[in-house]
Amino acid sequence: MTQQIAVGTKDLTKSYDGVTVVDHLNLQVNENEVFGLLGPNGAGKTTTILMLLGLTEPSSGTALVGGFNPTREPFKVKNLAGYMPEKVGFYDNLTARENLDFIAQLNKINYADSQHRIDQLLDAVGISEAADMTVGKFSRGMRQRLGVADVLIKNPKVAIFDEPTAGLDPEGIRQILDLLAGLSQQGTTVIMSSHRLHEVQRVCHSIGILAKGKMVVQGSIDELG
Repeated sequence: MTQQIAVGTKDLTKSYDGVTVVDHLNLQVNENEVFGLLGPNGAGKTTTILMLLGLTEPSSGTALVGGFNPTREPFKVKNLAGYMPEKVGFYDNLTARENLDFIAQLNKINYADSQHRIDQLLDAVGISEAADMTVGKFSRGMRQRLGVADVLIKNPKVAIFDEPTAGLDPEGIRQILDLLAGLSQQGTTVIMSSHRLHEVQRVCHSIGILAKGKMVVQGSIDELG
């Protein structure tokens, strides 16, 4: 059976003030797989993600997410993709449940459906007991967990996580990685940006290693193992 490409780039390049941050990147992520975008800080991972989401324009080259060009069709990409940045932002004066409810309303999700989904997600990420606590009182790890729930509230076809395990203890890391691994079985393509090789190896089907904006190697875990 032929695999469908969920996310792809062709010679994707981004330069700032004459410095090339992403350099002719060719990337391919198949549908319903967990893809690890691996590399040290400053490798160009976050800039690549921002171009995929239409949040910054490439200097040259193209990208397709779910068949749509994020530069020309950013709202179509936004409708099918979810994104968790490395530093997650919430309304600190609202509770975890209220923050998720606000996101559900923005995405025009039916109220009854959203309330059931919120309960499921808060339990899945391990913060159901803190559902009615204001987020301003959350630890970094709790905010990371809520960030994962925030991405998943709209059942995205493509979910992109930038360093999703930052600030978590070992049990929290295990829980989040297991959750991300399960998403591919539910029809979601996952891109996980990380600098931690052992975490990527544990849950990803394929990886791409970035260094100084260039793709050094890309392939399945089995091929590269």
